[in-house]
Amino acid sequence: MAQALKQNFLKGIIKENPVFVMLLGMCPTLGVTSSAFNGLGMGVATLFVLLMSNIVVSLIRSQIPAKVRIPAFIVIIASFVTVVEMVLEAYIPFLYEQLGIFIPLIVVNCLILGRAEAFAAKNTLLDSAVDALGMGVGFVIALTALGATREILGNGSLFDLRFVSEDASTFILFILPPGAFIALAYLAYLFNRFTQKSA
Repeated sequence: MAQALKQNFLKGIIKENPVFVMLLGMCPTLGVTSSAFNGLGMGVATLFVLLMSNIVVSLIRSQIPAKVRIPAFIVIIASFVTVVEMVLEAYIPFLYEQLGIFIPLIVVNCLILGRAEAFAAKNTLLDSAVDALGMGVGFVIALTALGATREILGNGSLFDLRFVSEDASTFILFILPPGAFIALAYLAYLFNRFTQKSA
């Protein structure tokens, strides 16, 4: 039992990483990862929504009629996204402003809706929670790594702490939209190469 839960958790981080392997949730992945802080913030917000929606869907799965399951899942997800949005606006206004429209767009993130439909609606509460944690942590790691890479190369800083002088040369391309595609491609390549060798 414990071994199965561990494998289910690690699957979302390595074997089925939402960003580097399955290429899910590309809109926030490419849109907000101009810095490590933004990537971490969006990743944690998505992790919370994914975990809570998986738990609720798993708990009430037998009560949801098959014909309205997708709308029901969206209402559940939207409820938790509203909680995240209100908390960020009240307690972390800087991050709230940085993430902007991408916070409400968590509602239609295919990672969250996909896990609700494919996993939480068919499995127990514990399995669904572990699945959500694995996928969510994998998403957090991917977004933070992508944001850190872009911030280091494009701005010479990490979590807004500069380690090169302001007049030093940096690859400004990496904090611009095209840099997101380039950084993602290289990180996905390295991630898959490393995980295939260690498998």
